[in-house]
Amino acid sequence: MYRVAVSGINAVDNPGPGVGIAKSLKQSDLEVTVYGLAYDAMEPGIYMDWLIDKSFIMPYPSEGEELFLQRLFYIKERYGLDAVIPALDAELPLFIKGAQFLASSGIKTFLPTEEQFKLRGKDKLPMVADRIGVKVPRTVTVTSYEDLVKAVEEIGFPVMIKGIFYKAYKAYNVSQATGYFNSIVSEWGYPVIVQEVVSGEEMNVVGVGDGEGGHFGLVGIKKLWITSLGKIWTGVTVRNEALLEAAANFVSSFKWRGAFEFECIVNGSTIYLIEVNPRFPAWVYFATGVGVNLPARLLKAALGLEPERSWDYEAGKLYVRYTDDLVTDMSRFQKVVTSGET
Repeated sequence: MYRVAVSGINAVDNPGPGVGIAKSLKQSDLEVTVYGLAYDAMEPGIYMDWLIDKSFIMPYPSEGEELFLQRLFYIKERYGLDAVIPALDAELPLFIKGAQFLASSGIKTFLPTEEQFKLRGKDKLPMVADRIGVKVPRTVTVTSYEDLVKAVEEIGFPVMIKGIFYKAYKAYNVSQATGYFNSIVSEWGYPVIVQEVVSGEEMNVVGVGDGEGGHFGLVGIKKLWITSLGKIWTGVTVRNEALLEAAANFVSSFKWRGAFEFECIVNGSTIYLIEVNPRFPAWVYFATGVGVNLPARLLKAALGLEPERSWDYEAGKLYVRYTDDLVTDMSRFQKVVTSGET
């Protein structure tokens, strides 16, 4: 029996990947006990006891590495902990920095390196795209209002206004662009990305790189319906060979290690790289549902087992996210609040 901790169990309107990862692990050929790592007592995954066997409240990553690792060591010492699958961008730097220390304590991970993690920055996308033979929309990095005005005049409306790591808004005029620019700067600071809006179909690939240039499987999808927060609500599997080849080239070129999501816009034979996420996406269970259980394969790699590498899947399979209702005892919530675990 392997004891595995999974974060991102905030299955709300802007869901994390944790519930999908937990579902995948429970449906694998491994015997697992799944611990949920939460940051708030209201995260729904805490109460989904058919997937999450026990949950723990974690200190926010902003509180520092020491407190964060201490909490993991507490779980290890008190209940046993063999591996962790972190699923949120904000916590990944702590896990990557502490990976060797965790491993020496018997807590395994399978994560990108610090250099690989930096590739998620939108300012790195032109370099990544050039190396793997795809395009990026025209992009200008700005650090002032004057640069912003010049960039939008050069690119033309509409434009995307993006933070270097987080947030993206479509602006149709200077007033909107300025508002989004100020919002991003106040929350995340400089620089800000101004990017051309390109037309085409939104397609994503999820996969797990083996760290040596190969991978443990890829699954490509097309978004059919997204929420106002940009999360996939319905999607369909696709086997766009150029898209899958681009994702495989990314893994090979950068010797990617661990989970990733490759976000693109595909217009005929042209592929535009929009984003690289260094973790599983919230829709990761879609891959499991079509026969490619990537979270289980990542766990095997972390544990030193040999994961499967076959990744044949059928195009045209539909993914539908839905909401549900759960009623439980208030005492469970009170226990989480008072003791930090349940």
